[in-house]
Amino acid sequence: MSGRGPVRRALRALTRAGSAAAVVLTAHSLLNARSLRTPSVEPAPVDGRVSVLLPVRDEEERVGACLVALLDQVGVPDCEVLVLDDASTDRTAEVVAAVGGTDPRVRLLRGDGPPDGWLGKPHACATLAAAATGEVLVFVDADVVLAPHALAAGVELLRTAGLDLLCPYPRQLALTWSERLVQPLLQWSWLTTLPLRAAETSPRPSLSAANGQFLLVDAAAYRRAGGHGAVRAAVLDDVGLLRAVKAAGGRGGVADGTELATCRMYDGWPALREGYAKSLWSAFGSVPAAAAVAAGLAVVYVLPPLAALAGSRAGAAGYVAAVVGRYAAAERTGGRSLPDSLGHPASVVLLIGLLADSWWRHRHGGLSWKGRALP
Repeated sequence: MSGRGPVRRALRALTRAGSAAAVVLTAHSLLNARSLRTPSVEPAPVDGRVSVLLPVRDEEERVGACLVALLDQVGVPDCEVLVLDDASTDRTAEVVAAVGGTDPRVRLLRGDGPPDGWLGKPHACATLAAAATGEVLVFVDADVVLAPHALAAGVELLRTAGLDLLCPYPRQLALTWSERLVQPLLQWSWLTTLPLRAAETSPRPSLSAANGQFLLVDAAAYRRAGGHGAVRAAVLDDVGLLRAVKAAGGRGGVADGTELATCRMYDGWPALREGYAKSLWSAFGSVPAAAAVAAGLAVVYVLPPLAALAGSRAGAAGYVAAVVGRYAAAERTGGRSLPDSLGHPASVVLLIGLLADSWWRHRHGGLSWKGRALP
């Protein structure tokens, strides 16, 4: 019984610290939301050639809509669309051929998988980049649908902001319960934790956020950085590419792509779990670092609402701050703000569980993606 007093005092202190951190981080996210770069809705026509690079593997259900949108772009008079079918086992190539038809902008390349030392996605992107002839390379995933002005707006922002790499973050579509809990954490995480403008130039690897769903990079800067060859074994090749570009003296980061693109990454819990399992383990570098991040998230976003249920005013303040931050991030990036933001603690708990699952499967050799084993 005598030990309960110190434990309660420690929990109260942790609750106050976590709630204070939630307030500070939410204030930071609100500042970031105001400074987040936003592309023009009426961009000027693009001067110079743009190469759109679309790596696909077993995407017959998604690639059609993606390619239709790419061929419907306006304001990009000189554009090529290169599609690499990376040894698909379904009708992906047939769908690309049917949609592309005789359009002279479209070239379908065939791949037979990555060589030793490469993962599939980086190798596919490197193959496409080697065949590209544009001044700007635009990597697009098959589950992304672009608005008609997206390419022109993205290239304009890349150039006017003086950046070498730009990721206009697509609006994430979340329909099922698991998607609604987890997917909004993507934009929320970098809005909350990353000083966006400083991160564009900082060489620190930790100050890097990128999204390969829709990624624009200056072709010369891409080659100076070593291209995807510099990240050939990276599970998070988009973040790795940004780090390589910055290490080579370039600048880059994320922007608001809400009005430019939409993406539904996963269609329910099984796909979401597998998707996060393949990559989440690599986000923080090591087990101790991942454990520290998980503990920090629990103290800041799980402990305060639990304490609030027991009558803690500090815990209630922390919970409100967290909800405000989640709500503001959703409003800024086209997500569902209510009632989803009220469940932020549950989102964080699920994310911690996914992180643990990813590390367990990585350590026990249980990771694969689209039929290929991962390290």
